[in-house]
Amino acid sequence: MKAFDLLPALLHLVADEERAGDPSGFLQKLHRRLEDMLHHPSSYHFSAADRLMPWVAPDTSVTDPMLRSTVVTSVLTTIWDADRTARRTRLAAVVTELVKANKRVLLIAPDNQTLTEALLAAAKGLRGAGLQYRSFLCCYDPPNITSEGGLNLRDLIFDVQVSAFLGKSQSDKAGLRRKLERYLELTPILRYKAEKQKDLDEVRHLEWRLLTALGDTQAEIKRLQNLQAVYESLPLWQRLGMQVVGSNVATMKENCVLYEAQKQEYLHELEIAQTRINELKPEAYVDPELRPEYEELRDEIERLGGVAKVREVLAMEEDTKRLPFLQAKRVLAVTPGRVIGDSIFHSIRYDALLVDEGPRIPLPLLLACACLARERIVLAGDPHELPPPSSTSYGIAFGWATSLTRPPAAPAQPAPA
Repeated sequence: MKAFDLLPALLHLVADEERAGDPSGFLQKLHRRLEDMLHHPSSYHFSAADRLMPWVAPDTSVTDPMLRSTVVTSVLTTIWDADRTARRTRLAAVVTELVKANKRVLLIAPDNQTLTEALLAAAKGLRGAGLQYRSFLCCYDPPNITSEGGLNLRDLIFDVQVSAFLGKSQSDKAGLRRKLERYLELTPILRYKAEKQKDLDEVRHLEWRLLTALGDTQAEIKRLQNLQAVYESLPLWQRLGMQVVGSNVATMKENCVLYEAQKQEYLHELEIAQTRINELKPEAYVDPELRPEYEELRDEIERLGGVAKVREVLAMEEDTKRLPFLQAKRVLAVTPGRVIGDSIFHSIRYDALLVDEGPRIPLPLLLACACLARERIVLAGDPHELPPPSSTSYGIAFGWATSLTRPPAAPAQPAPA
């Protein structure tokens, strides 16, 4: 049997209890979550949850809870021990191991008191391993105690951590807004400067062409003037040769007049070009410090996804930042009821699920949480709390508590000596 095969029966069980009364609406939320798992199984992870089947739906012929499964697997680790302290120590060691392996862990327990105790054990384990427990642990449900043994559990409360994060985020957002405003201010300025620089380059190119043409014209005028000065002293054959091509004193004088007129035209156009250059120079000038500033801002804006994306980030409400913050925490401690009741958990997935006091968590909640774990499940608890397998009208014998309105009671603790 697979974990997915339990969903129809669990849906019927939850629906039965929902009809009996659901003033808080929690059973309705759980019912919707199980339905979503049934109709969209690809959005969940059933492979690790499948390893729970020998424990939650065991063979009815097996009476000893410890013999329900003897298969050793790295996907499912069971920590069955009646000694709660020993159990928590082993569970804390697993937390440390997973943190060192850079895994994202969901730690659940049936109630806030139990969750606080498991969180405290995990914090002690991380501190004992030389790790900064504040950096890795987060408790979505406020712990019952604020400090113990030098450990400040208040620093681990999700709302406290996210408030500090959002405070820094607001500061970062203000800085980002200033950068965006400066970038948007500089962009049209530098675009205008670039256009003026293009105009300036074109006018300078025209100036160069005019100067070249003017130089050629002046050289031709000087050549003709020199030729006129020595024309009478030239040999007859040379003068006759020049006349054949239409070059004589009269034509040379006419050409000089034409070249002089062209020279004046070039000078006039050159004056206009140089006036325009003097006008464009200040318009195209860019402060040497302005362009590096703009390029740095542009690179950062592009790295963040462009102007539209930055505007989207700046417009984002604080509540929408709770999800990425929650996803960034390495170990999140939470009760199963909050996992189902708070929509923020609907899209979050984890590498591992650690369950403390597992037999006290009703099966619908356990399975809903188990299918959020991709790789591994660690199940801890007192094996004496496991109920014997009992058949149901849905054709499945459950060896696990299933009622959400009548959760199993905690085992009686021995009286202190």
